Amino acid sequence: MTMKPAIYPGFFDPITNGHLSILHRALEIFEKVIVAILVNPHKIPLFSVEERIDMIRESVNSGSNIEIDTFDGLLVDYAVKRKSNVVVRGLRALSDFEYEFQMSLMNRKLNRNVQSIFLMTDYQWFYTSSTIIKEAASFGGNVSDLVPGIVDRKLKEKFGYSKNA
Repeated sequence: MTMKPAIYPGFFDPITNGHLSILHRALEIFEKVIVAILVNPHKIPLFSVEERIDMIRESVNSGSNIEIDTFDGLLVDYAVKRKSNVVVRGLRALSDFEYEFQMSLMNRKLNRNVQSIFLMTDYQWFYTSSTIIKEAASFGGNVSDLVPGIVDRKLKEKFGYSKNA
C-alpha cells in the first residue's frame, strides 16, 4: 500500500452503493482515501454539502483511513494541497470512460504528477447513477437497494414520501 492518500472526488448528490463499492475497493489499494465533495457553482444539488457529508459519514465506517472533505476549483490543485498524487475514479459505461479520459488528460496537462486510477464498478451498479436514482425516488420509486439506508430515508423526506413507503 502507498502511504499517500488517494482522492476520490465527486458530487455525491447523493452517495450510492456504487460509490461505496469504489471507495471500499480503493481502500484495498490505498492506506487512506479522501472522499472529496466537489462544490460546483454550475450544478444545483438536491442535497446541501452538509447533508452530503452527513450521509457519507453515516454510510461508511469512517476510521482514520477515510476522510470526508470538500473542495472547489481545480482537482489537481486540491490533490497537491492534500499531498496526494492519485485520483480514484469509478467507471460504468463507455460514456463514463470518454468523459473521465478527457478529464484525466486535462488534469495531466495541468499537473503531470497527479495520476488517475480507474476502477470499474461492480456489475450490480453498472446502470445506476445519482441522477437516475434521484429521478426514480422523485416519483416514489423504491431505490432502497441502490443507496445506503440513510440516503433512502433522506430521499423519501426530500420528496415528501412517508418513511415507511
